[in-house]
Amino acid sequence: MNSYRLPTDTNEITLKQLQHLVDTIPAILLAIPETEFSDKPAPDKWSKKQIIGHLIDSATNNHHRFVRAQFDDNPTILYDQNLWNQHSFYQHMDGHHLIAFWAIYNQHIIELIKRIPKEGLERGCRMRDGEVYSLSWLFDDYVRHLEHHLRQI
Repeated sequence: MNSYRLPTDTNEITLKQLQHLVDTIPAILLAIPETEFSDKPAPDKWSKKQIIGHLIDSATNNHHRFVRAQFDDNPTILYDQNLWNQHSFYQHMDGHHLIAFWAIYNQHIIELIKRIPKEGLERGCRMRDGEVYSLSWLFDDYVRHLEHHLRQI
């Protein structure tokens, strides 16, 4: 039997952290020259631009989870991060566009999470490991994941 990951009590802190990132990170990223932003450290490694693209994909799939789990019972929402990145063509897009889209999408997620009732945040979503995680836990994990990749840049 799969366990159910309960909500954390850190969502308020996590919301503030995500807002801080949305408010500060775009200026830092925009200061990176486009050539450096597009440079791939190795053929099989993502450029900084593709990392931002991956974070957009993460926002997209988590947005889907944050909405669907409120009315579907433990939906399973998965994606192949490499195929999404490849077929979204981030490497060929303007870096400023990607940064702006990342920021506005995360601002939207902040507005969404602030409005989900507490009982909604306790609802779950099934992940690749087969376990069900609460939306509260998934939101905290989403921001931890985002911070991990921003540190890579």
